[in-house]
Amino acid sequence: MPVELRMRPVHALAGVACLALAAAAWAQSTPVAAPDNAPVQTAPLVEKPATWGDAQAGQAKAGACAACHGLDGNAMQQNAPRIAGMPERYLAEQLHLFKSGQRTGGLAAIMAPFAGILSAQDMRDVGAWYATQKAGTGVADDTAIAEGPNQGLKFYQVGERLFRSGDPARGLPACMACHGPSGAGNPGPAYPALHGQDSAYVTRRLEEYRTGTTTYTAPAHFKLMAAVSKSLSDEEIRSLASYVQGLHTRAPGTTKESIAR
Repeated sequence: MPVELRMRPVHALAGVACLALAAAAWAQSTPVAAPDNAPVQTAPLVEKPATWGDAQAGQAKAGACAACHGLDGNAMQQNAPRIAGMPERYLAEQLHLFKSGQRTGGLAAIMAPFAGILSAQDMRDVGAWYATQKAGTGVADDTAIAEGPNQGLKFYQVGERLFRSGDPARGLPACMACHGPSGAGNPGPAYPALHGQDSAYVTRRLEEYRTGTTTYTAPAHFKLMAAVSKSLSDEEIRSLASYVQGLHTRAPGTTKESIAR
């Protein structure tokens, strides 16, 4: 009998302890609502598609471009291309390549920060502005070639022949087939204008194409130019560059006689 009396308080204490632990466990498992935070800011995964550019809006957005490309797109800095008169879609495409890090040659390190702040619509607007501008005209080198397979020709004439006729023996199409007889480009497939372009810039771009290597994710245009330029000699590349630098469009209604006057 005394043994039973001594055990009962122990059982009672154990029961109380179990109840306390169960209560604590229940309290810990009860969900507590967190305080409301500010609404989450969302952004679309894909940027809104751009529409045709607004030249007036593009003029306002192109202020920073003037330092290298000039107020009207006729470049002021060496190795910077003339972009006046370029097709809108071509310029927008190149800005995208700079922004996405796909175009890395030449002055890409300078261009990338400026392109990086532009939306797709900004690029089209800037392209539309420069597309309305008139490209200036350079001068082609008419020095006679002293030696080699083109001896006796004026330096630019080698490039003129390639530009107008290509070279069927090498399977080279005429440059004007894509860029037009006057080098004005083609706004449909976004082929660039070439007339009046700085010869040093054209030389560098043709040399880049000739390597045949690119980081473009959509390299169709690059591969087209790589196939054309892979068999060009250094002299032919420089001559082509010289020819297109002196190439220009004739104003509507202009005649040989009016130029003479």
